Amino acid sequence: MNLFISIFIKFFVLLTPFFVLTMFLALTKGMDRPARRAVAVRVTLAVIVACLVLFFFGNALFALLGITVDSFRIGAGALLFLSAVALVRGSPGAVPSEDGGDVSVVPLAIPITVGPASTGALLVLGAGLDASQKLVGCAALVSAILCVGAILFMSHHVQRLLGKMGIEILTKLTGLILAALAAQIVFTGIVNFMGA
Repeated sequence: MNLFISIFIKFFVLLTPFFVLTMFLALTKGMDRPARRAVAVRVTLAVIVACLVLFFFGNALFALLGITVDSFRIGAGALLFLSAVALVRGSPGAVPSEDGGDVSVVPLAIPITVGPASTGALLVLGAGLDASQKLVGCAALVSAILCVGAILFMSHHVQRLLGKMGIEILTKLTGLILAALAAQIVFTGIVNFMGA
């Protein structure tokens, strides 16, 4: 149970839900509530598929490329830290112009929710677990994604409840926690590399 909670929290923070919410609100501006909810469902399904592929095939990818988990930990942690800094500083990503196309898979699912930094962290976390732990990790990952999906699904209510300032504050707090997680990933990689 402790493993589930630990992995759930890591993944939930890793998916930067409040940053994703701000981008979701920007990209679905002008949509009615049913259309916005349909986009939220498609985003959630796309993120589940993308994350599970990365989570389960991390070891195979490492073997194929001939790199160690610890070297990838250091690289992914550094990239994750840069994303955290961008969240704290409030540097917005490029928002595509509204052209009437479906924004659920690209850019909302990939690369806004599952970006380069979270991709690296998913590969590292998946590769660092044994077979039994991966099942718990998978359940925690899907649970975290469903929670993010629920926030998007109820975006209208969340927006009214928190207001623009509240969402901005939560985004910055998420960035701070993400920075700490990135530092831990890098530290683990360096310690294991030095001890090898």
